[in-house]
Amino acid sequence: MEWVALLLFLSVIAVLLAGFPVAFTLGGTALIFAAFGVLTGAFNEALLSGLPNRVFGIMTNETLVAVPLFVFMGVTLERARIAEELLDTLSSLFGALRGGLGVSVTLVGMLLAASTGIVGATVVTMGLLSLPTMLRRGYSAEIATGTICASGTLGQIIPPSIILVMLGDVMTSAYQQAQIAMGIYAPKTVSVGDLFAGALIPGLLLVVLYISYLIITALFKPSLMPAHQRGADERVGFLRIMRALLPPLILIFAVLGSILMGLATPTEAAGVGGMGALLLAISRRQLNLERLQEIMQSTLRISSMVFLILIGASIFSLVFRGYGGDDGVRAILEALPGGVIGAVIVVMLVMFLLGFVLDFIEITFVVVPIVGPVLLAMGLDPVWLGIMIAINLQTSFLTPPFGFALFYLRGVAPKEVTTPQIYRGVIPFVAIQVFALLLLAVFPELVTWLPGKIYGS
Repeated sequence: MEWVALLLFLSVIAVLLAGFPVAFTLGGTALIFAAFGVLTGAFNEALLSGLPNRVFGIMTNETLVAVPLFVFMGVTLERARIAEELLDTLSSLFGALRGGLGVSVTLVGMLLAASTGIVGATVVTMGLLSLPTMLRRGYSAEIATGTICASGTLGQIIPPSIILVMLGDVMTSAYQQAQIAMGIYAPKTVSVGDLFAGALIPGLLLVVLYISYLIITALFKPSLMPAHQRGADERVGFLRIMRALLPPLILIFAVLGSILMGLATPTEAAGVGGMGALLLAISRRQLNLERLQEIMQSTLRISSMVFLILIGASIFSLVFRGYGGDDGVRAILEALPGGVIGAVIVVMLVMFLLGFVLDFIEITFVVVPIVGPVLLAMGLDPVWLGIMIAINLQTSFLTPPFGFALFYLRGVAPKEVTTPQIYRGVIPFVAIQVFALLLLAVFPELVTWLPGKIYGS
């Protein structure tokens, strides 16, 4: 009955493209297929008795508690106008250099990504804050929009990130399934901390590649990125730089450092991050009762979306496996020419294309549990595979004409900035992303070295 599983997957994609909510599409479509299967005798209804246990497992999963806490941290920092102050300070510091504003936007995007981990919020915030300034200072629309889109998607890969938390939880389950399938009944584990450590070097590598591209462009095409004549009121002193940079950096290092050094679990560190963000907002007098209410409502809305999708994805995966879909996927991947390399290339290509129509959350909870155990059973490192998936989807979200980041920026860009300009602007950054993927494929140590050093794995 593997063809029914394939039909289920295609039906979910079709319903999503029709505009129906993701969580209800995943669960509802799966239950409809299960009901038809029970009526025709093609589906074992006893499998549905496992649904309550799956939902209860989600409710009691301590790792996933970090998701609303990290969301709260990110939303609080966004409302506290941290990005606005960072951008003003770094723009004043580097703006007089040719290409300096672009470098500033990239650095702020990196810090904001590490603080929020929410791609849409980062792209929209950077678009509202920096795009008018870049255009006013003579930057070409292509350079400006490409830099904002690329730096905004860094939230996919730079830890701490809610996306890596969710991916880490899924990869843990997939790795255990793969080892049991290989006859290893005392399986090793992979943690969110492993993914955080594995993502650190690739994330910083992307930032360096972005900045290098901007500097080279400024040298060879100076008209695209003119230097800014700094006024007397734009000069920054050491105290202003420290006031803008030090608090968010301390918060990021406290959260990430406590996880990497083994002092706290991701959930505990996320709690510290949420409280630190709240204290930071209070110290800058950016918090009142009305704004706190907005923060709580936004956190609840985003967290509810994530967990509803997770519940819907659990129902989908149960029905998909009930029809033998996992066996079908395994047979297809094992039959591909090129062995494990061919399987990885095909999976990455499929995920890249799915990234045009599905968000990272849906792909993490729906696609990764299907293909992850099969690929890991072929001997791939789980941390390397997780980071490759994250960067691959980051590239998909940047790629014209359907990249999510492009639509986010289009929604806040001025009317004089055209959609083709946005598309042309991101193409060099897409090329950088592909180059980074190839580097990680050829030199997997860029991902696995740091987790090995920290955790000895």
